[in-house]
Amino acid sequence: MKVFVLCLLVVISSAMLPAQNREQLAATPPMGWNSWDGFATNINEAQSRANADWLAKHLKPFGWEYVVIDMEWFASPPGEDKSAKPQLNLDQFGRYIPSVEKFPSAANGAGFKPLAAYVHSLGLKFGIHIVRGIPREAEQRNLPIANSSHHAKDAADTTETCPWNADNYGLDSSRAGGQDYYDSIANLYASWEVDFVKVDCISSHPYRGDEIRMLSQAITKTGRPIVLSLSPGPAPLEKLDEVRQYAQMWRISDDVWDLWHSSTAFPQGLGDQFAKMAAWAGKSQPGRWPDADMLPFGRLGPTPGWGQPRDSQLSRDEQRSFMTLWCIFPSPLMVGGDLTSADDWTLALLTNPEILEVDQHSTGNHPVATDNANAVVWISESASGKGHYVALFNIGEKPAKFEYPWQKLGLKAGRHKARDLWQRKDFGTVTSLTVELPAHASVLYRVE
Repeated sequence: MKVFVLCLLVVISSAMLPAQNREQLAATPPMGWNSWDGFATNINEAQSRANADWLAKHLKPFGWEYVVIDMEWFASPPGEDKSAKPQLNLDQFGRYIPSVEKFPSAANGAGFKPLAAYVHSLGLKFGIHIVRGIPREAEQRNLPIANSSHHAKDAADTTETCPWNADNYGLDSSRAGGQDYYDSIANLYASWEVDFVKVDCISSHPYRGDEIRMLSQAITKTGRPIVLSLSPGPAPLEKLDEVRQYAQMWRISDDVWDLWHSSTAFPQGLGDQFAKMAAWAGKSQPGRWPDADMLPFGRLGPTPGWGQPRDSQLSRDEQRSFMTLWCIFPSPLMVGGDLTSADDWTLALLTNPEILEVDQHSTGNHPVATDNANAVVWISESASGKGHYVALFNIGEKPAKFEYPWQKLGLKAGRHKARDLWQRKDFGTVTSLTVELPAHASVLYRVE
């Protein structure tokens, strides 16, 4: 009897550990690379390894650690018949598995475990993208669900699909096998040693609270620390408590690309993000991060997820403003594009340790009201509590001079030491934030 009780306690304790460990996941905003901006659905193993190598060599020393393979890694290329629909590869339990044409190491049932092992050998973490739900083909064939008495028809809600991707049916908590199916894919990803799962069509377009909860519970049951990232946005602000409970990241905007302004929901531009980020200001917590989307820097190609292959269309001033806003917010940092084609300027943009410190360790991040419609000011406190970070953006279309005494920004009046973090230059002691900025440019200061 004592042995039974002891074993039961071990089982209960083991079941509780994942929930406790979840609080340690993403203690700071995750930083990494995602394949979408450069490769869309065409990323292959050689390209994945090359980008992982580059990240390990150039970005890892600065805290960048995730390598995330985005959409349709399970879709085989159409071959010579370019009009043919790609084959979506499933295992015997109705779960997507990598295309061996794209990822040769996935052959013989290995899945992503060999690629994950390679990424881990570089001291990095490995992630994948999925669309929520269960494949239509699994439902049509009524495939069994792994480690369950249920089949796909017991799980699928055939009345519901993702509006922009019809590959899957939705899952509902009232369906008998819904949780079992999510458990089965979470177990598969854990067996591949995945560290990060980006789930699409779940936090907006439409918001699917039941599926967020089921996926989170499925991941927790595996016992593996896997970051759950919800996409796309804008996630409903009124669902803050729910997304905080179940995910480490959730998107607050639709896809953001390399332009200043967009009049459509997709794509969004940098200038469109200021209001969204202001609405989510102060909602970040360790392990719980509103996500402003990816960084479209460097070479967006050879097959970008939007538009033609190109270098980022953002000016250098706009790219610095982009990085400044994401860091002062603070947002997870997932750079897009082909890292292996990045130039020295892009590398410098991503590896300024003083800028990254703002993203990773500042607190109390919030915008400050100004009397100028073209000025946006954000402020946060340094981790030491002995100074503040102040960011000022010229969102107007013309160069302008700005001057704000410190007390107007919520700081103590008088003289303060100021340091320009982009220029990595001290200004001595000054009584105000005074700067001339080109259109769409910014500064980020440390003030003590």
